[in-house]
Amino acid sequence: MKQRTNPVFGSLFFIMALIASTTPAFYPAYAQTNAALLSNTTASGPNIITDTTPIINKEGLQINKVKYFDNASGYLTYPSATNISALTGKKLPAVIMIHEFWGINDNIRSMARTLAKQAGYVVLAVDLFKGQSTKDPNKAMELVKSVRDNPHEAISNLQGAVRYVSSLPFVNRSKIASIGWCFGGGQSLQLALHSAQHPLAATILYYGTPLVTDKQELSKIKWPVLGIFGDHDHANPLPLVNTFKAALDNVGITNEILVYKGLGHAFANPTGTNYAPRQTADAWQKTLIFLNKYLSH
Repeated sequence: MKQRTNPVFGSLFFIMALIASTTPAFYPAYAQTNAALLSNTTASGPNIITDTTPIINKEGLQINKVKYFDNASGYLTYPSATNISALTGKKLPAVIMIHEFWGINDNIRSMARTLAKQAGYVVLAVDLFKGQSTKDPNKAMELVKSVRDNPHEAISNLQGAVRYVSSLPFVNRSKIASIGWCFGGGQSLQLALHSAQHPLAATILYYGTPLVTDKQELSKIKWPVLGIFGDHDHANPLPLVNTFKAALDNVGITNEILVYKGLGHAFANPTGTNYAPRQTADAWQKTLIFLNKYLSH
């Protein structure tokens, strides 16, 4: 669980370059959605409460800092109306993105923009640390402990994020997924276990901690699950990952469990010592394919 980080957060440009050569052409399809829905609902319009002035970046993404639950502010990004090249009359899928134990940082914001750009989705990066982020592993563990000591508050936060994106008039509320890394992967799984009132379309966890293997608990999930792990991950030993998959299979949950050989925990974090760019690019492509399969059809 204790990931090490460099002093300066790295970008995902290298990953994106690798992905660009292999990403299937169907991902921009949802960037060609109903421009009227987007252009009629700006950041100052109904259902969107901003803490900052919204911007449209050079990639044609609208970016807002939004209050989605009580005093929790998230990072919301989606294709702007000016970046739409065709009208299909379809609403956009959405993804709830959950940060690692560092909090919302440059890496998570970059991942949110990458997903919004490549897949054409609405992406809300949530904040479970009440506005705090850190580069100090000890402080990160304190923040994680504060969440795990108050699990109901964290679940309410995540449920609030689902309700928030569901309320946006340009979002297809039946096509909402969650994704998270490490601590965030565990929270992505927890959201799946507490989504009876607002069912999701898919759940993704990158080496999520802690894993839940109780079959009765997992039976609450009624949609596909993608799990991504390394076989040298001490936080998620391979026997535990295999037990997780067996439990999903046992209760009939459609799942894809990918295990990369020779990799440890947090291998997809570009600022960590376990970073594996080639495998990260492969895992991201498979993530996009999985999301397209269950959100875009």
